[in-house]
Amino acid sequence: MSLSSVSPTPSRTLRLKDKAIRRDIAVLARFVRFYCRDLHTVLENSPVTASGKLAPYVNGLHLKLCPGCRGMFLHGAAKRVLCPYDPKPSCKKCAAPCYRTGHREAMRAVMRHSGRRMILRGRLDLLYKYLF
Repeated sequence: MSLSSVSPTPSRTLRLKDKAIRRDIAVLARFVRFYCRDLHTVLENSPVTASGKLAPYVNGLHLKLCPGCRGMFLHGAAKRVLCPYDPKPSCKKCAAPCYRTGHREAMRAVMRHSGRRMILRGRLDLLYKYLF
């Protein structure tokens, strides 16, 4: 029996999906943190916490954001956790986008602002995400 004919066990598949979700939410947290830190310096930041299905992914990040960015981050994290696609396509290539128009534009502004700055500061691993 070859290795290619063996399908992964359900528990392994769930662990891989969980790992991908954690990675994507951590990247989203970095993007929103850069955006909030650069543009909302006068607003008071408070810790970001979540409950329910989001709690295991968000509460360990020790993230502090202003109220507007906190709401945007939690909305994006919730959409990522609830995404029905496996593997998840990039949002700009998704056949059924889950963000409404207002949220989509706000997230694009965050990605545009933070992506460039993170790449300029040496985060070349994000260059692929930024371009594709």
